Amino acid sequence: MKRKTIATLSVILLLRVAALADDNVLEQQRQQSEKPSAAILNNYLQATQAHEADLRGASMDVDIDASVPNLNEHGKLRALRKISKVGQITYRVLGFQGDNTIKSQVIARYLQAEQQGQGDMSLAVVPANYKFKYKGEKTGPSGDRVYNFQISPRKKKVGLFKGEIELDAATYLPVMERGRFVKNPSVFFKKVDFQRNFKIENGVAVPQNMSSTIDARLIGKVELNINYTNFTPNAADDDQTATGSETAALPGSTNK
Repeated sequence: MKRKTIATLSVILLLRVAALADDNVLEQQRQQSEKPSAAILNNYLQATQAHEADLRGASMDVDIDASVPNLNEHGKLRALRKISKVGQITYRVLGFQGDNTIKSQVIARYLQAEQQGQGDMSLAVVPANYKFKYKGEKTGPSGDRVYNFQISPRKKKVGLFKGEIELDAATYLPVMERGRFVKNPSVFFKKVDFQRNFKIENGVAVPQNMSSTIDARLIGKVELNINYTNFTPNAADDDQTATGSETAALPGSTNK
């Protein structure tokens, strides 16, 4: 009887030691995973700070395609997007084809929302505004290595989203942002999903495209697709007044 009791106690003790060893291994793995995560985020913050300065003075062509399938309405707008030396985003409209409702109620509102959010550091994808969870390293669509993070905002605010980002492993700049806004910018929106893609060119994360699906009340789904081309760094920073006025005039415009 004593031998059985001793044997049982020995087994329990061995199991407890094994459990403690497993806990130590898990803790070591957690600490090891946190170390690269912290280093990656630190490099990301440094890269994004320098990146803002690199984008100032740049210009690019923008093609915006928007539609409301339930209303059978569609529109395409082409514009020149410019970032001034002080970081102000403006648009010079080059042409539009389609329904005026799309122009004034979808495209113009998007452009104005982007301009209103410019320079607002409370919307920046940084640890001060978001919680970051490192999900590991993988191969991106272009074949380059990327670091994947799940992110969630620290508070509910218009312009913040819950989703994921991918960082280029060589430059630590973003190559993809995807998610759903945690607070809708309008009571008419039930949910807004989006994805933004970037391409690293000469150390700059150049916007490539953005797609968004909005589930809106009364009219149903709204689809928005944007393509960016002809990125030109250090472009001439003129015609700011005319550019801004053209963008502001969009909602009231009656020209197709």
